[in-house]
Amino acid sequence: MNLQEDPFLRVEENEKQIDIRRTLSMVFANWYWILLSIVVCLLLANLYLRYQTPIYKVSARVLVNDEKKGGGMGGGANVLDLSGLLGGKSTVDNEAEIFKTRFLMEQVVRDMKLNITYFKAGTVREIELYASPFTVEGVNLADTIRPTHVGVEVLKNNKLFVKANDKDTTVTYGSTFNLQGVGNLQIKRNFAVPIQYDNYSFEIVPVDTKVAQLMNNLSVAVTNKLNTIIDLNLNYAIPQKGEDILNRLIYNYVQGNLRDKNEVADSTIKFIKNRLLLIGNELGGVEGDIQDFRQKNNLADMSEQGKLLVATTGQYVTDLAKVETQISILNSLEGYLSDATIKRVLPSSLLPDDMIFNGLIEKYNTLLMERDRRLLSVTENNPVIINLDEQISNMRKDMLSNLNSTRNSLKISRNRISGQMNKAEGEIQQVPATERNYLKLARQQHIKEELFIFLMQKSEETAISKTSNIANSRTIDPPKSEVEPFSPKRRYIQIIGFVFGILIPLGLMYLKELLNTKVATKDDITVKTNVPVLGEISHNLEQDNLVVANSSRSAIAEQFRALRTNLSFYLKSADDNVILLTSSMSGEGKSFVAINLGNILALSGKKVLLMELDLRKPGLSAKLGIPNNVGFTNYVINPELKSEDIIRKLSLNEKLFIVSSGPIPPNPAETLMSDRTNELIKELKKSFDYIIIDAPPVGIVTDAQLMEKYSSICLYLIRQKYTFKQQLNIVDDLYRNKKMKQIGIVVNDIEVNSTYGYGYGYGYGYGYGYGSYDVAKKPSFLQRLFNRK
Repeated sequence: MNLQEDPFLRVEENEKQIDIRRTLSMVFANWYWILLSIVVCLLLANLYLRYQTPIYKVSARVLVNDEKKGGGMGGGANVLDLSGLLGGKSTVDNEAEIFKTRFLMEQVVRDMKLNITYFKAGTVREIELYASPFTVEGVNLADTIRPTHVGVEVLKNNKLFVKANDKDTTVTYGSTFNLQGVGNLQIKRNFAVPIQYDNYSFEIVPVDTKVAQLMNNLSVAVTNKLNTIIDLNLNYAIPQKGEDILNRLIYNYVQGNLRDKNEVADSTIKFIKNRLLLIGNELGGVEGDIQDFRQKNNLADMSEQGKLLVATTGQYVTDLAKVETQISILNSLEGYLSDATIKRVLPSSLLPDDMIFNGLIEKYNTLLMERDRRLLSVTENNPVIINLDEQISNMRKDMLSNLNSTRNSLKISRNRISGQMNKAEGEIQQVPATERNYLKLARQQHIKEELFIFLMQKSEETAISKTSNIANSRTIDPPKSEVEPFSPKRRYIQIIGFVFGILIPLGLMYLKELLNTKVATKDDITVKTNVPVLGEISHNLEQDNLVVANSSRSAIAEQFRALRTNLSFYLKSADDNVILLTSSMSGEGKSFVAINLGNILALSGKKVLLMELDLRKPGLSAKLGIPNNVGFTNYVINPELKSEDIIRKLSLNEKLFIVSSGPIPPNPAETLMSDRTNELIKELKKSFDYIIIDAPPVGIVTDAQLMEKYSSICLYLIRQKYTFKQQLNIVDDLYRNKKMKQIGIVVNDIEVNSTYGYGYGYGYGYGYGYGSYDVAKKPSFLQRLFNRK
């Protein structure tokens, strides 16, 4: 069998196309709900925009002096650089990390008292104030502050009514009051801001909470790796307050940078002063010895030979003094480094010729200052502090190793110069003993003077550089807020509202369809089976079982006429006159269809017989209002009865007759299989043009299949929103496996204006309504447009 001849393959092939048409049908049928949803969602979006606090982005740019990237504020090679005296040069990446430190933001919060926020009463929500008519100051705050919202009502006579924690208090400006979970507070009048409202409020939270909030809203980035510019961005609700916070953050960063430089300078000056005091005392002692020696030996002037020797050994003395000075400095630094308990920065640039050692001092000082900053917020047992201690300890070892190496080199130089001095002293032996002793004292004096002068020079250089200290950065773009709020984005929120307005009803329709297990549309039938639909019967608003008889011009009557016409294409010969009615389960309208189909066939002049063969739950007789004491079961059981004994004429139409079921037998299936049944059907087919058999549901019992051999066509009843979709497998199985000679579907109880078909539900036929000559409800423009398609 080829593809075109296989109806089941055609069903699967068209399933996607049917789903698209069905989806469009549902959308057009429920367009007003979608429109209403869009309007509501857009209204909610605008309400959200109206009452949501706008967030502004405050931006600033800072230029960092980073020589590693060729930048900086000086830039030129000829500019005097004193930074080597006071510490190392920072990189832009390190400075960006400093801006991200919690300690820096904590300073800002404490300086500006940002953990206390002021509000004024609004229509829906409270509005944050930057400038408040009063300020709150903590007198004796608790160690751990509990977040508290406090209402303040302004009264007369400089009094305030404070409401917090279910406790009301009346206070005056400047008086101290206790707030549970917070501590003692004072409210002071800010005369720079007038009182415009009766009700205000303030919120006090722990400093750590506010710091964490601001850190989440702060972003620090080096956007271009080719320059040394740091971009700072802060998201805040009040533009002016956000600008001031960012300004304060930059100010504290600059002051911290200067403080670090001054700390190194102060350490260097302190070290030099201690050495000057020691060398000064030694120099004073040597000068006193020289003075006593000259007075004791009446040595007013030296001989020409002595002067010549002094001039000859002067350079040796100078070089030896420099070496001794450096060795003395190294010995003092070794004393600093050997004591691990000392956690102070080391003086820098005391050995200008040893760049390696100076670099180690710079790194060592950086680690110490980082450790001090961390200790402000954590304890010494913190893993970060332990790690820094290990780095500092390793740095000490490296510095001591380098110091010993440098000192050994200086000792070699000192020994070399001493050898040259010893050679010169051989010549001094020729000088008289008095002058020789004087030369020794003079040499010691010269060494001490050189060391004293060197330290004095370094002291002055350090003092001068400290007074000229500038930060390693400057603000090139001051903090400035954007004009439009960063969040919420008006157009973005409105688009979201519009999209949700569409998606919500579509999602509900899809969910409803997904959860719907019953037949609702024509596509539910065509997707499951390729059995033809021979008739479609609308919902009976009048609840009248005799629609055709009582309202022959109604829409339902016209639908039964259409069913009659469709049956004529299947019942072509005179012998094809038995119509079997069945369904999946009880309640799908078999009796209703049987009565009205029989009546519509009788109206065409045909002699029609209704057979009530639902022997388990008969309902045809009750709907027609006739007794059911004698019928089919009596005929089968009693051989003496003839067919004319059980046939009754109905008052609805002179051409319409009925054979009722009779008493319910204990074995309905066996009763239907009786030979008398076959005899009765053959006899009735000769007497009537059409026989309509009302059989039990085929989905529950097999009685209908037992009647198949007598039927010419089987009409399978499906009721909208009543028959389960899975039950369509029954009719599909009957059709696929040829269990019925001919089978067709009749859809019953279709609701008006439902999405069953494409424009079907609003009326049937050409202007027919439900009552005689009633005008059907006019379809909408979209329904007519879609139906036309």
